[in-house]
Parts: sequence; C-alpha cells; structure tokens
Amino acid sequence: MKNTTLRLPRGLRTPAAIQRFLDDELRYNKEKDGETARSPRRVLETREAHCFEGALFAAAALRRLGHPPLVAQLHAVRDDDHVLALYRVGDLWGSVAKSNYSGLRFRSPVYRSLRELAMSYFDCYYNLEGDKGLRAVRRPADLSRFDARGWETAADDLWDVSRWVATRPASPLVPGPPSRRIGWMDVRLFDAGLLGSSGVPIPPGVRTRLRRR
Repeated sequence: MKNTTLRLPRGLRTPAAIQRFLDDELRYNKEKDGETARSPRRVLETREAHCFEGALFAAAALRRLGHPPLVAQLHAVRDDDHVLALYRVGDLWGSVAKSNYSGLRFRSPVYRSLRELAMSYFDCYYNLEGDKGLRAVRRPADLSRFDARGWETAADDLWDVSRWVATRPASPLVPGPPSRRIGWMDVRLFDAGLLGSSGVPIPPGVRTRLRRR
C-alpha cells in the first residue's frame, strides 16, 4: 500500500471551515477537468484546484471529521459537469465544493436526499450564455475504494478516480424535454454567480440579451 498519510492545514474542524479554505486559500485551477486531476497533496503543493480536485481535497478533510470520503458528480448539458464532496449530519445531506461560480459551492446539511441537495444547485448552474444546464446527479462515489492507490497523496494525476466518478450511474433531475419550463435566467442572478470569479470571459451582449428575455 502506498503512503496515504496526508498532512492537512490546521483549523479544518467543520465542513464550513473546509469550504472557507477552498474559497480563500486555493486559487481556481483554470485548467479544465480533463487536463489535470491532482491529488489532495498536490492541491496543497500548488495551492490551486478545480472542482474535481477541490472535491477530493474536501473529501479527505471531511474524512478527518469522521465522514466517509464521498463525492458525487452533477451532470450538465452545454456546460462542464461539477463534483461535490458530500457529508451527512444525521439523515441530512450537505456538500462542499470548489467552483468559479459562487452559487455552486457550500450547502448546509438540510437536505433529506441526494436529489434534494442536487436540485438546490439548479438555478445557480448556468453557462456563460445564461442557459441552465443541470440535468442529472451520479451515484455517490466512496473514495476509500482507492486507498490502496494512495489517492490522498499520489504524485501522478488521478485519471482512474476521475473516470470512475464520472461513470457512476446517473439519476435524472429534470425529466423530459425541459426547455419550455426552465424559464429565463435573471441577469442579477447571473452576475451574482460570477461574484469573485477568476478570469471568466463573458461573451459580448449576454447581459443585454438576458435583460430582454
């Protein structure tokens, strides 16, 4: 077995503290999810992460708090998928996540099911054209499956972990053709979701078009 001892920063004593660390101490990794898949140790070394890398780091930190290292992938159309680190308090679900969009991060443990938790991301999950793309959530992946591979401290990219998370069975969140009932994207919510984002290129005319919808 490879060395699986990961030395985490002090102060990560709650899920909210883990989220603050992701937001305040790690730059957003502008490489797309298909280009890097760093372990939590590599995230600490580089001080940056995208959503998959941030979810793995959060899962490792949540594990120290007594939670199983669970992640789940949200599936979207016309947009990138998004990965959450999951935790439960009693029977209620919450999540921690790294994102360049402010609305796709932390969720308090108030959701009775994974579906409820996933649906809480729906209106905040949009692309830069203002299209709401969330469509499904994949079954949670327990990363302890990869303990022998040393997923917390691996020096190489975790493509095998990424593929496994991305190919878990998916449950649809928006059944049937949804375009007519999804409705329009409020330009204020669009701008709020990008608050504090890093290097997001807004296409010309998008805000004007959203105001006219």
